[in-house]
Amino acid sequence: MTGVSASPRSGLLLLGVILVALTLGALALHVPGADTVGSPLRANLFVGVLAVSVGVYLLAVRVVLRHALPVSATAPVLALAVLMRLMLLLQPPFLSSDIYRYVWDGQVQAAGINPYLYVPADPALTSLRDPAVFPLINRADYARTIYPPAAQAFFAIVGRVSASVTGMKAAMLLCEGVAVLCLLALLACAGLPRVQILIYVWNPLVLWSFALDGHVDALAVGLLALALLARARHRDGLAGAILAGAVLVKFLPVVVAPAFVRGGRLWRPALAGLAVIIALYAPYLSAGAGVVGFLPAYGAEEGFDTGQGFWLLAGLSHLVALPSAAARIYALVVAAAFAVLSVCVATRTAPRDVPGAVVLCGDAGLLAALATAAASPHYAWYYAWLALPACVAPSPVVIWLSAAPVLFYVDPFNERFVWPGLVFGPALILALRTLVGWRRTS
Repeated sequence: MTGVSASPRSGLLLLGVILVALTLGALALHVPGADTVGSPLRANLFVGVLAVSVGVYLLAVRVVLRHALPVSATAPVLALAVLMRLMLLLQPPFLSSDIYRYVWDGQVQAAGINPYLYVPADPALTSLRDPAVFPLINRADYARTIYPPAAQAFFAIVGRVSASVTGMKAAMLLCEGVAVLCLLALLACAGLPRVQILIYVWNPLVLWSFALDGHVDALAVGLLALALLARARHRDGLAGAILAGAVLVKFLPVVVAPAFVRGGRLWRPALAGLAVIIALYAPYLSAGAGVVGFLPAYGAEEGFDTGQGFWLLAGLSHLVALPSAAARIYALVVAAAFAVLSVCVATRTAPRDVPGAVVLCGDAGLLAALATAAASPHYAWYYAWLALPACVAPSPVVIWLSAAPVLFYVDPFNERFVWPGLVFGPALILALRTLVGWRRTS
């Protein structure tokens, strides 16, 4: 075994060293003090380096999936993953300013104020303003917080320990640590090599989204990993409760729910999830309808009401004038198609020769990838969570969508079809192949 695995193992470690070097190179392009990478040229070069990183990452995934690597290969894979995260942890976030809102919401709650009541610039919060966080909050003068109650509870807890951006980033990395431990347990449960953890921990989009910018999606990833592990161990009620927590961090994980109720396991996770939702919303209900925060206005801001925010409709708009109902029609078609897929996932019999954890993560990954692609957000970090199920059930389309959106850190054409097509075009082809293969195993 050692002789057979030595060359692939050495190649894998070399790819890891290259990823570390590319991470350092990308960091070097950032102009200190700039709230983004710097000049447009530097931003383009930065994304180019990240695109090369994705290529190296995909080669590493290929090595892991095609070669029998020794158990000892897992330790250096994890060590390099930790090294890259530490390199980014102490750097200021420059690809997104969202984390300043997280810290602010934590400070607001520490003062005993409901975060859904006021925009940051409201005079009622003047006493909470500080030079390190407040000036960097995006949409401070017109948007109340958009983050759901589970995220708010997390911000409040972290804020009691540290009111700094670095502290919040460290907390997000702890959530990632929980996800990694769960993934290792799921891999063991499925009888898969633990070195497959590379699919998650070396993903460049995951790395930059969480270690540099500290996006709250890391909390959703940690909770979803716990939910998947609980479901794989037939703890249905616990899985439903934890999944509800993930949904109330970022609503998108609700799309994987059909994977959790396969075989008629519905009432227990549904009741547990409902109880968690009620418990998490209860402390914030003093805001009334405002508890939904900036979410409705955010949809309009992103062009979802006109259809320009959806990749397919943005493409059609180049050919014909879209009717006013285009977005509603698109949403109805997608919802109907997703409903059919969800019923198929929830009711189909799992293949007997495939471990249950793999089936669970495979279905979750398919549902997550198709729903995320249909929504086609233009922010790169919205796709990072797809690396989680892909780690246990590797799928070309899910792995691609979990990494390729690093391209979205720039928008050279200032429109929502041509440049995103570099990601969604290949994803569409890979998705069709996956669906055909999935159908054959049903």
